[in-house]
Amino acid sequence: MASKVTVKAPSSTANLGPGFDVFGLAVDAFYDEVTLTKTKSRITIVTDDNIPTKPDNNTAGLVVKNMKKKFKIKSGVEIKIKKGVPAGFGMGSSAASAAATAVAFDKLFGLKLDGNSLVEFAGSGEKASAGSVHYDNVAASVLGGFVIVKTNPLQVTRVDPPTNLRMCVAVPKLEVPKKKTKVSRGVIPKKVKLTDSILNLSNASAIVAGFMKKDPELIGNSIKDVIVEPARKHMIPGFDKVKENALKAGALGVTISGAGPSVIAFSKSSADLKKISSAMSRGFASAKTECQTVICKPSKGAADKRR
Repeated sequence: MASKVTVKAPSSTANLGPGFDVFGLAVDAFYDEVTLTKTKSRITIVTDDNIPTKPDNNTAGLVVKNMKKKFKIKSGVEIKIKKGVPAGFGMGSSAASAAATAVAFDKLFGLKLDGNSLVEFAGSGEKASAGSVHYDNVAASVLGGFVIVKTNPLQVTRVDPPTNLRMCVAVPKLEVPKKKTKVSRGVIPKKVKLTDSILNLSNASAIVAGFMKKDPELIGNSIKDVIVEPARKHMIPGFDKVKENALKAGALGVTISGAGPSVIAFSKSSADLKKISSAMSRGFASAKTECQTVICKPSKGAADKRR
């Protein structure tokens, strides 16, 4: 059995508009890399990045702690984390580290867990950063592709995305609050109109159909959210302009990536993706905000670097 395993896990976008806390999509925009090494006893975290090194406060540390306890593993683990996914920008940063760690731990100790179990352990690590367990980002990062998360009990369905689906992500250069996920969840309405619920449900259903039929247009045209996006968009300077510009430039659908502040536009590989990205940059510039744009496509899930 290996004494050291390195796993890379992709960034992800959650919700996809109307699929709040249910949909996730792995994207090849950014990656986190985690190396687990067997040691004598303790859990130690090694990183050059400005992230917590106490296991209880670190998503990867919490995953290792929970998996060690569950499988009664006595040996210690050194966790080396190389962050590539920007933290706090709605690209599943904590989820990528948690996903890579769960997959690496499974390989390091030869547990041979199924995808659902890996997602469950990775999700447990989200408590360290988000304050509560969410499975949409971790499921996408662990399994890759498009995921639909059912809970109580947890059941994740994975669907291969269309090969010609493309995304343009605009990551604004903003100061994000420490507990950003908690803050952004705090603005979501507690009560929802039935008509809004029906509209979101119809769009979410059409997104699933779009992935099943490998139809980027159906996916993009259905990325419309009348519940969470209107409540959160005030937290993103220039959001309306970014969205309007991207749609005018040929994007099929635009929404907040996860809890934001990144904005994601969905399109086809045949579209002018640079034009869409530039249009999004101009939208942020109208609110005196700089941004980084990344053109990306759906990604495979967390994998051992040797594969």
